[in-house]
Amino acid sequence: MPPVVGIIGSYGGLNLGDEAILASLVSQLRALEPAVEIVVFSRNAEHTRARHDVERTINARTALREQVLPEIRRLDILLLGGGGILYDTEARVYLREVQIAHELGVPTFAYAVGIGPLSDAEERAAVRDGLNRMAGITVREVSAKRLCQEIGVSVPVEVTADPVLLLEPLPFTDAMLGRESIPAGRPLIGFSVRERGGAAPGLEGARYHEVVAEIADFCVQRYDADAVFVPMEKVDRNEIHQVIALMEQSGNAHVLRGDYHPREIMGLVGRFAFAAGLRLHFLIFAARTGTPFVALPYASKVKDLVSSLGIRDSMQLGEHGTGSFLAALDRMWDDRGSHLARVAERLPALEQLARRTPLHALGIIGRGPGADSMPSIQTGEDLANPPLSF
Repeated sequence: MPPVVGIIGSYGGLNLGDEAILASLVSQLRALEPAVEIVVFSRNAEHTRARHDVERTINARTALREQVLPEIRRLDILLLGGGGILYDTEARVYLREVQIAHELGVPTFAYAVGIGPLSDAEERAAVRDGLNRMAGITVREVSAKRLCQEIGVSVPVEVTADPVLLLEPLPFTDAMLGRESIPAGRPLIGFSVRERGGAAPGLEGARYHEVVAEIADFCVQRYDADAVFVPMEKVDRNEIHQVIALMEQSGNAHVLRGDYHPREIMGLVGRFAFAAGLRLHFLIFAARTGTPFVALPYASKVKDLVSSLGIRDSMQLGEHGTGSFLAALDRMWDDRGSHLARVAERLPALEQLARRTPLHALGIIGRGPGADSMPSIQTGEDLANPPLSF
């Protein structure tokens, strides 16, 4: 019989990065097991069912335990992730289905999951206990493995790479630009921002709206370009409008309004002459499409990405004056050919790591919950700390 694979994560249309993870994860599973039956525990089952090639969807946030039990009982494996879902205030929510799977003897596997920030004692204990009953654990960043060790996870933890590194873009056409009132004949500089909150503690107290506004103004004037702000999550729109309100060149700023597939957004990022942003998957889209980019790190996952790609870590928001940052950005613009060459050199190794994750996940099936540790794989730890150069 074809395997039945369950997936639990932050899916349901709230975040384009998470939707990109699910799209890539489903594609990789089907490439390995064409007849696989995929069941997604989503925050919006209807959205997931309409947008992704999956057989069944369940509203994980509203379904009662007695509704979830039969769905998990028929699984051959439950995948937790990917994405950064194990952090303060949210971790135990995503671990509910994992705990039920453990009660039923269904193997579970952490799929390129992001972990942290995780400072609450109860959340740390819940993550430790949940992961320690898993048949295999892969994490997206070295910092996540370090945190696993810190909280007492005893199951071997392998560092892999984000599934979105394997996603293929779709074209974002001139007609689509026209519908967004974005000129096709001018250089376009892409921007991504995000809200403050538990997943982004580094933004607390930072004057990041002013910083991004100054960067956008600089790019519009310096490169005779238009600024395009891409909301990777619905709440980003409010942040974007706060930034544009502070811009002197707001007439050359555009906010993407349409509802697009993550692969189409990746295609749009591929049209940018340059990209600057906070959202992790916006930066991954840039790396995948050969668009030079600068990161505005607010969390360890962004720092780990730029480090693994051989890019010098950009300044923390609010850490230095904007002038020094703009000078560095201008140097990167002049040196963007070397920047792209470094990224292109390192991407294949990260993609190879990402391709191994579904193999390990499917390899768990039939071994039982936590029966054996995963086979050893080459990890991304050596990729995460390269010599830094600009």
